[in-house]
Formats: sequence, structure tokens, C-alpha cells
Amino acid sequence: MAQDDPVVSAQWLQQHLGQLDIKVLDASWYMPQESRDPWQEYQVAHIPGALFFDIDGIVNRATDLPHMLPSEEAFAAAVSALGINNHDKVVVYDGKGFFSAPRVWWMFRVLGHDKVWVLDGGFPQWQASGFNIASSCPDDAVLKSKAANSAVETAYNGKLANAATFQTEFRPQLFWTLEKVKQNVAAKAHQVVDARAKGRFDGVMPEPREGVRSGHIPGTKCVPFPEMFDGAQTLLPADELSKKFEQEGILLDHPIVVTCGSGVTACILALGFYRIGKHDVPVYDGSWTEWEAQPDDDYPKVASTAP
Repeated sequence: MAQDDPVVSAQWLQQHLGQLDIKVLDASWYMPQESRDPWQEYQVAHIPGALFFDIDGIVNRATDLPHMLPSEEAFAAAVSALGINNHDKVVVYDGKGFFSAPRVWWMFRVLGHDKVWVLDGGFPQWQASGFNIASSCPDDAVLKSKAANSAVETAYNGKLANAATFQTEFRPQLFWTLEKVKQNVAAKAHQVVDARAKGRFDGVMPEPREGVRSGHIPGTKCVPFPEMFDGAQTLLPADELSKKFEQEGILLDHPIVVTCGSGVTACILALGFYRIGKHDVPVYDGSWTEWEAQPDDDYPKVASTAP
């Protein structure tokens, strides 16, 4: 478990599972059109001892945008409800291999917790390795996951949650807003890299969200997130990742910010950049879903499809 590498192997986790300071989170999440229920799937199959982290529950409740970063208070309350403290090492995984877990890795980091890793290859890699799978869900695990969501709601309702055992420290350098991106379109100080599929980026394939046009922020480069891993859904070695980025014209010695459809898969790119030593790459939280909804005159879009 190296502090300068963002992933751990299934073998490493299997050897250390059960240690008091290692907390495992199932952060599975799926696109709406996939018709998969991650909470249901967690209850019938998960890594022993893992708790469910609800990406659509532990969110900013004050916006209509999907799964935005919650306030410090709400995150601290939710993570405390999951029984996690600042001394713990957190390992996050998801049901696809590399999809939603990096989002939770980023959430912990942007709120001050560096002892967080993604399980390389996720639950599919754990299964392929033949390790134990829990097929039932203890009442305690269900209660903790539900308590985490309730704690967020309580925080946004302005009520005092239970005393937090987890302390946050917001790192604004890892978090970009709509206005920061707008300023950067003019200033071009940061290279913007988009994790969506090329067709969506180019405006020739539809967005998965109804009413959202496809296209991209001016000046952005496209590196679809599946390019970060190999056929086994494990993260590529650093030299191969560097090559991928450089092939797309990204200058690795210049500042970078990442974006995607709604702030989830951009975190996979951030994970890839982290592996090659770029630990300070921010995520544009609202991503294309937020940018596309703004007036075109002030927030220009590049797309071949008519509005």
C-alpha cells in the first residue's frame, strides 16, 4: 500500500481484510439506463466486511445537479456514521472494475483524507481471484449505510448530526466550479481533459441524460476513461498512462483539470494522473451536465449537433 499509488491489489486487500484500521466501501453506481440497483446487488454479493457508500445519497442536497460533492459537515457526518475515522485506511471498489469507486477516492481526498485507495480491478477482480464473497448483509451494515444517508439529510436540514468522529479539511485546489472553468476557457492556464466517449465529446452521439446536448467545453481534449485500464480492468502502468496522455497532446508538465458528464468518470482520469505523479489534478464537479445547461453566449459549447 504505497501512499504515492492510488490503487491496491485484490491480493493485498485479501491479506489485510479484517484489520481494524482498514475500512472497505462498495461504491458501486450505474448509469440510469443500465437498470442496475447497486444497493440490491451489494446486499447479495460484496467483499466481506464492506459497507455500502451511496454516491447518490452522500451528496450536495442543495443542487439539482446529480451527485455533487456534499458540504464538509454533511460528508463528515456520513463518514462518521459509516464508522470511519481519520486514522483509517479506506479501500473503495465498485461492481464494474473501474467506474464509480474513483469518485469516492476523490471525495475523500478533496475533503482532506489521503489514506484512501481504489481496489485495482474492483469487485470483478476480487471474484476472478477466487476470494470470499459475502452473500448476506448483516443488520449493522444496513443500518450504517442508511444512517450515512440520513446524516447528510440532517446536515442539509440545518439540524445537528451526531458528533462526527471524522474531521474534514476542504482542499479547494482539487475542486473546480463552473466559474473557474469559464475563466479558464479565456485564460487557457489549465489543459481541460474530458473522460467521455469520443462520440459524445464530438457531439455526434447523444448524452445519456435526457435534455442534455452532446459536445464539449472549448479547448478541451478527449481521453475516454476506458483508456486508463487494460483488458482485466486494472490500471495501466505509469509509463503506459503517460504515453496515452501525451498521444492526445497533453503536456504533463503543465496544469491539468478533468471533466466528464457528471463528475464521476473524470475521477478515473484523476486516478490515472495520480499514478504518474500528478497528485494535484482538480475535478470539475458539475462537468458537462452543468456547463451544457448554461446560456451559450456566456458558456460556449463546441458541438456538431444543433441545439
